[in-house]
Parts: sequence; C-alpha cells; structure tokens
Amino acid sequence: MLKFVLLGFLVATCVLTGTAFAASPTKGVQVIADKSHRRVDITVDGKPFTSYIWPTSLKKPVLYPLVDDEGVTVTRGYPLEPRPDERVDHPHHAGLWFNYGNVNGFDFWNNSDAIKPEDRSKMGTVVHAKIVSAKSGLNRGELVVESTWITGENKPLLQQTTRYVFRRRAHARVIDQIVTIEALDRAVFKDDKEGVLGMRVARWLESPEEKGGTFMDANGRPTQVSAAPAGPNPATGVYLTSEGVKGTAAWATRGRWCALTGKTGDHAVTIAIFDYPKNPGYPTYWHARGYGLFAANPLGRSIFDSKQTPFNYTLEKGQSATFRYRVALFSSSITPAELDREAEAFASEPK
Repeated sequence: MLKFVLLGFLVATCVLTGTAFAASPTKGVQVIADKSHRRVDITVDGKPFTSYIWPTSLKKPVLYPLVDDEGVTVTRGYPLEPRPDERVDHPHHAGLWFNYGNVNGFDFWNNSDAIKPEDRSKMGTVVHAKIVSAKSGLNRGELVVESTWITGENKPLLQQTTRYVFRRRAHARVIDQIVTIEALDRAVFKDDKEGVLGMRVARWLESPEEKGGTFMDANGRPTQVSAAPAGPNPATGVYLTSEGVKGTAAWATRGRWCALTGKTGDHAVTIAIFDYPKNPGYPTYWHARGYGLFAANPLGRSIFDSKQTPFNYTLEKGQSATFRYRVALFSSSITPAELDREAEAFASEPK
C-alpha cells in the first residue's frame, strides 16, 4: 500500500517535477499554485489530495496523483513515477485527464512521447494556457484553468476552460470537473471509443478477471496488455454500474454512474464517476477496462453498440459545449443505494 508520509505539515516530494507538494499550515482545502514548477497542489489539512500538473513530458494537463483521505494513492504511477510490479502499457494514461481520440481526424487521447515521429502530425496536444483563479476554503477549494487543443498541424482547434471543485467529506474526497470547450473552427468528434474523462488506477484496483490481449487505438496501433499480474498486492478491483452491470462486463454499457471497488491490505476504496444529466450523450458509455483504464465516454456510440448510428458530435465555429463530472474517492465499499443518492444529489446541484 502506497501512502504519503507526513512530517508535521510538510508533504512528500513529488518525483515527477523534483519539487514537493506545497506545505500548508492552514486547515481546510488549500489550492496552491506553483507556476514555476508547472503545478497547482491541492491539500486537505496539509495532507496531499491531488495536483493539477502540466509537465513537458505529457501531452495534456492532468490531475495527478489522486489520494484518498487515509493517504492511499489510487492512481497508477507510470509514466510519471513508475512503481515496482505495475503495468507500463499505454504511456498516455497518466492520472485523471479530459480529451478525445478523434477530433477532425486528430488523436488527442493517444498522444505521448512514444509516438513515432512519422505519426506525430496525426496527433493533437492539449496545451495549458493559464491559471484563471485558485481559491482555498474550509471544506472546498476551486481552481479554474484554460487550455487549448492544438492539432498536429499546429492549428488551435478548441479553447477549453475547466473549473475544478475539490471537496472534503468524512471518509471521502470529491472532485467536480466542469469543462467548457469552444470551437475555434468546426470540430467533429468522430464516434470513437477513446474518450473523454479518463483515469488510470493503481495495480490493486485492476480486475482479477483481466485476461490481457492486444488493444487497438483509434489509428489501429496495437498495445499488448498482459493478464492480471500476481504479487504481494494483487488485483481486486470490481466495476459496478448504475444499471447493475458488474465486473469487466461494464465495458461498453451505459449508466449514470460507475464505481470501482478494491482493497489494498485491509483498506477498501471505491472510486465512482458520476455523469450529469445535461451532458452531451447522457447517459455515458463506460470505457472501463480490467487493466486499469476507467473512463466515461459520452461521445462514442456505434463504436460501443453496432446497432446504433454514429454520434459524430459536432461543434460549429463559435459554438461551445459543457461537460460536468463528479469523481468521488470513498475510503470504504459503497452500496448501490448510496451511489444512487450521490448521483441524485449531483444532478440536482446548481451549475
């Protein structure tokens, strides 16, 4: 079990940037910008929760790592902080992110430094532009940032404004992510499985059912994934959707929420993603894989169900769309009834 070690209010060093989480002597949810190190750290009573980062080694900004209220990290370390015995496939799976696999033919999802030079013109990059605001508070903090989706032809295509709301609760940590994208030119989100809100979880949250195999991205590039690894901290993760679909069968099904529950030692964690009724494509399809990818994709349709017509969600120049999601980290197993109540509360909240 990976925990962050605290010494007073000093917080463990994050290897990916060579700097530490900002130390915070102040109680509450602190949102602390450190532009020189390309990060914003979020702490709860001085303990790490997550960081918004835009390192030069990634092709999009991400939240990394995600840490529950007991100090347990639920996200995979690779490629930012590789850990023993964890998978090293899909180098573009880092932390929690928002992007898509095919917009006007450009792949924003799969981009990483592993892409061959001859293929880079087909990729897209989400570039952090600025921090608009950062606010701390007793039980919640907020961060607003702007970024730009840039094609492989170096053309700005989408302007993105993201508002994060970080909440603390008893035995839980909650992130609301409200993303508004404005089309700088006509943008077609071709019906594709690679999208939109994704996270890569720690090894022990992978599914023991995972058989491995070859997974193809939107451009037909293969990635080999092994079966669930053995070891002292085995895979224990089980998906469950709002429609009662369980385990690896959750992939390519729809629902207003999906939860992933697993244990490391005696510590149980449930990660739940909640869709919002006014989101495009609601209720979302779940691009939830046994090897640790946990994603909500409302813009794929026929790719998940061949009986459906392609969605091909389109924004004309100047049009915008807003996507709103809740990601909750519970330090216990959570019942479907409790998740239903959380979904209802989320749906009824004002924007």
